[in-house]
Parts: sequence; C-alpha cells; structure tokens
Amino acid sequence: MRRDPIGPGQESVWDYPRPPSAEVTPRRIVVEVGDRLLADTVRAVRVCETSHPPVYYVPREDLADGVLERAPGGSWCEWKGAATYWDVVVDGRRVPQAAWSYEDPSPGFEHLRGAVAFYPGKVDRALVDGEPARPQAGGFYGGWITGDVVGPFKGESGTLGW
Repeated sequence: MRRDPIGPGQESVWDYPRPPSAEVTPRRIVVEVGDRLLADTVRAVRVCETSHPPVYYVPREDLADGVLERAPGGSWCEWKGAATYWDVVVDGRRVPQAAWSYEDPSPGFEHLRGAVAFYPGKVDRALVDGEPARPQAGGFYGGWITGDVVGPFKGESGTLGW
C-alpha cells in the first residue's frame, strides 16, 4: 500500500490512531434529504481511525424532530460497541439504514451516546464547513471524504485485507 501525498492543509488517514480518536469538532456539519434539513451542528464528534476518512456524529439535540425511525439490524464495532441503525423518513420518503448510533457505547466512547452518524452516500447532502462530502467506498463504511483528507481509504478496491 502506498500512501497518497499530503498537500498543504491536508491530513492522511494513515496518521489517524487505532483505536480511533473521538473528539468534538467546531466544524459545521449539515445533513439534508430532499429539501429537509436533518442536522446542523458545530459540535459533532469527529471519529478518526487509521485508514478511514472521518465520521461525524451529530448530537441528538441538533437533529430535526421526527426524521429518524429505528431500522432493523445492527452491527458491532470492536471499539465503540453495538450500533443501532436508523431509517431517515421525510416527506413520505424512507431512506433505509441511512444513519447509525451507539446508544450504549463502550468505555472510552461515552460521549457518542445517542449521537447519530449519517452515511454521506445515502443522504442528498452531507457538508463539512460547506464542502460536500464524498462517501467512503464499500457500502458498510460511513466515512466522509473531503479535500482535507487523503488516503488511500479502507473500502476502495484492493483493501479487503487491510
């Protein structure tokens, strides 16, 4: 694996820690489906893990009311614990498993409790400080790729064994 070059103002996901870091960020995170604003916050928790673009967890208080419904299924993160999945439901449109949360996170990740992360590829707009985020490849992963992070990223072709 060859790391992508780092330019001015960029960071490499290969410098992110494992286990991941989880810190509140002042960056403005906005999520929309259709014409509906789902989330708008400047106090998201930014989770950074080796080989993955950042994931932004929005505090429940900064979500629009009534846009999430519990989805079937779940998954397990070796660091954060059991994930709960959420459908986004707005204006008669349902986006299955468009978001997830850790309702009872593992020790060390308590500040994620109840905060919600969105898959940028399943919503119409996912913005970081006004910049549209590209989804992390692979379907399962929920990283937000912006111009200030470089890879290569887990989920891309040839990364299964990482």
